[in-house]
Amino acid sequence: MAAAAASSSSSSSSSSSSSSSSSSIFPLIFLARVSGLAVAFLVLSWAINFKAGFLPHSPSQEDLIYAVLHPLLMVIGFILVSGEAILVHKWLPGSRSLKKSVHLSLQGVALASGVFGIWTKFHGNDGVLANFYSLHSWMGLVCISLFGAQWLMGFLSFWHRGEVRSTRMKVLPWHIFLGLYTYGLAVATAETGLLEKLTFLQTTRNVPRHSSESMVVNGLGLGLALLSGIVILAAVSPMYDTLQRKLVYTDQTKNLTS
Repeated sequence: MAAAAASSSSSSSSSSSSSSSSSSIFPLIFLARVSGLAVAFLVLSWAINFKAGFLPHSPSQEDLIYAVLHPLLMVIGFILVSGEAILVHKWLPGSRSLKKSVHLSLQGVALASGVFGIWTKFHGNDGVLANFYSLHSWMGLVCISLFGAQWLMGFLSFWHRGEVRSTRMKVLPWHIFLGLYTYGLAVATAETGLLEKLTFLQTTRNVPRHSSESMVVNGLGLGLALLSGIVILAAVSPMYDTLQRKLVYTDQTKNLTS
């Protein structure tokens, strides 16, 4: 009878703590979504309203399409989707298998968008080496390579049923670190790309420093910086995850020993 009461009390405490954790994380999730929508709006506005800034040296319609697709795929498809994948474990209800499945799927979409986004930049008659010269391009290739390795490691270590739990637990800290590092690197790479493009527009296209396009690009950079900070905070802050788990464990231990 006492054991049943302890079990019931423990279950109630766990449920209450889980509900508290979900409500505590909601402000960060909300801010991340608002920041993500603002970033998506800015990059779409840039691509739609300032097409002249994306025109390559040979301004054909096909080249223009590929030039516009690059920032759309890398910002919306790669950064925003991968950020949402990081937050899946914080807000999505259901089993761990469901969360892993959604996380892996979203990261797969982000990886595909990143690969296609880089391909659009290398597409054309100039060849690959003609576009592989700047810090932005080097960081982009390193980032997408790390992201692909991270996705493969996550698939093999956490989705494969044959892996023992001890192995997954050893790999978990490295999986988290590499994931957050790659996400931060992706944002940093996007920032260098924005700076490179804006410098090009101001020096060769005579775009004024205080023009509407310059404001949109600078706003996009600030939005990405804000978004990355919110996503990483939600992922690592002990206030929203570890502390809640410790409280649940402590309450359960007290119930079992009383």
